[in-house]
Amino acid sequence: MSLVGQCRWGVVLAAGIALAAAASAQEPTVTESARWAAVHRVARSVPEPDPGHTGNVFLQGDEMVVPIPDDAGEAQHWRVLDDALAEIRRGAIEGGTGVSVSELPVGWYRVEFLDSEARCIAFTTAAVLAKLAAPIPQDSPVCVDVALSWLGGEDRAQWEDFARLAALAGVNWVRDRIHWREVQTGPTEFVADTKYDAAAAIQVRQGLKVLQVFHTTPAWALDSASDTDRPRTDLRHLYAFCKAMAGRFQGRVHAWEPWNEGNAGNFGGRTIDEMCAHQKAAYLGFKAGDPGLTVCWNPIGGINTAAQAKGILANETWPYYNVYSIHSYDWPHAYESLWQHARAAACGRPIWVTECDRGMKADSQSPCGDFTHDFALRKAELMAQSYARSLFSGATRHFHFILGYYMEGENTVQFGLLRRDATPRPSYVALAALGRFLAGARCLGRWELEGQDDAHVYAFRARPDGRERDVLVAWGEKETGWPGRGAHALAWALPPKLAVKAAFDYLGRPLGTAVPDRLRPAAVFVVLAAGEAGKLPLRAVPLDAYREGAPSPVVLQFDTPGCPPVIRREGWTQEPERVFAPGSETDCVLVAYNLGDQPVAGGLSLEGAPEGWRCTPDRWDVQIEPFERHEIKLRLTVAAQPVSDDNWITIRGAFGEAGRPVLAFRVSHPEPGDTR
Repeated sequence: MSLVGQCRWGVVLAAGIALAAAASAQEPTVTESARWAAVHRVARSVPEPDPGHTGNVFLQGDEMVVPIPDDAGEAQHWRVLDDALAEIRRGAIEGGTGVSVSELPVGWYRVEFLDSEARCIAFTTAAVLAKLAAPIPQDSPVCVDVALSWLGGEDRAQWEDFARLAALAGVNWVRDRIHWREVQTGPTEFVADTKYDAAAAIQVRQGLKVLQVFHTTPAWALDSASDTDRPRTDLRHLYAFCKAMAGRFQGRVHAWEPWNEGNAGNFGGRTIDEMCAHQKAAYLGFKAGDPGLTVCWNPIGGINTAAQAKGILANETWPYYNVYSIHSYDWPHAYESLWQHARAAACGRPIWVTECDRGMKADSQSPCGDFTHDFALRKAELMAQSYARSLFSGATRHFHFILGYYMEGENTVQFGLLRRDATPRPSYVALAALGRFLAGARCLGRWELEGQDDAHVYAFRARPDGRERDVLVAWGEKETGWPGRGAHALAWALPPKLAVKAAFDYLGRPLGTAVPDRLRPAAVFVVLAAGEAGKLPLRAVPLDAYREGAPSPVVLQFDTPGCPPVIRREGWTQEPERVFAPGSETDCVLVAYNLGDQPVAGGLSLEGAPEGWRCTPDRWDVQIEPFERHEIKLRLTVAAQPVSDDNWITIRGAFGEAGRPVLAFRVSHPEPGDTR
């Protein structure tokens, strides 16, 4: 492909050019940053179960009618157990296809079917939730990854059921997924009606806001002139796709992540500069299609490391996202320290945790991927710990991974809040308690009990049951793995000056106004009058200041044909690195794209490099027509005796009103065992 004019981008993309320029000229402000976090509103009422009570989920006051499982054909009796496996109801099976139980309180239940010798031959689960007193606030932080179009199966009627179960749990946002290549089959060819369109419409119909992420680049969108083993994406195709998706899903998808864990080998193994270039082109495309759309950072897989945050900042990427997205699969007690680099990279923009959990081994004896009962309770206890600690550590939205049945690790590690047949685990009921008590929540800080590091008390301003209140979420737990969790207890007491309106346990069951005198791993929700938490000595996590900046229509992309990155690891985070030996010379390619509606002319120059490094040439004059690109060949010479393994090369553009785009890439040196 030649440098200019081979593709007729003026024909393909002309409709979006003017909008692209308008979006790129906008300069975010603090006020706008807050607006992106809550700009989209959806029609929302108090959710109700479907008539068939999919998943055996009921509201308090409903008669609970539970179908008899197919494998319970010889059952003579049934009994209902609570989360402590204490029997609370029993009865005889008297024909029919189900058993009926009335006036059960809020909670999670195991319904067992017994033979003539009182042996359990089959069981199912059920939940009774409190009916929400008001629609979930538009700014509520309680969200969940549903992946409806990924895990919803082929029966679209079931998709409505999954969306309804999320809404019943008090969820505000859900996260879903798109495969690019299944929606766009050629540069101008789009599939008219896909499962992704149907899934988005269903979720909005249930009063849910949709965060969409896409991946799987189609082969035609790759640059055939680049490395055949690892071809780069032609960012003009990426722009065009994002623009088209923003318009197509307007009103049905309210925020986008333009990739998923691109640093991970299974999602591309991209270096941080490649992730930044991708983000910039995607942002410009989304804003061309819908200037009011919320565009998130494409989240890193694993922990946000110092090097990755440095790369995001060095590439001056912050004007190209309204929200900074992260993923976390660590223990909640570590969030505050582990997310420090994410808070820096966010540059004062809202942080959304769009995947979060701690994987747990399923019971090896279970044919359907269930947990042991003890482990099911541990996962339920984790829910409040994770959401509360996340909001304290800087997040404004938290998406648990994942609502539906989902296993990894050769079907040994279970993540789902629902069982294979969509019946609830205790963790689903724990999610519903969070959806109710942290509705519209904003974290005020942590009350640290002197000498009790295992005590966790977090204060929120929230709207439980539609009323403004302060809510404390409190528990006690040691910093340990799954086998050591669940047994800790420590004494505590609220100051007498705090007037308690109500208290509830981790599943949302009322405790009256009597707050337990011991903290345990299962959290307690303490509801106070608004303002009462201000009487406590609260510590908050400071967020980085908002960093101003304006996007440029000129996007720079770097490539090293024939020399793919080496994947290094920092903990369990994959960090693809460009690896060049000391004294080596490497042929590289710099690609400058003009994603605006006017020709640009200016220069690119080497702005920074380690001592002893050379870039030949080190300055280039560039003219680029709208939606064309210019390729520059250069040679990078590495110092013969490098003094550091943290080497950053920075190239800066100067294009007048089109801005000063930047590209910064990191180069490391070979380590023992490196292979390509």
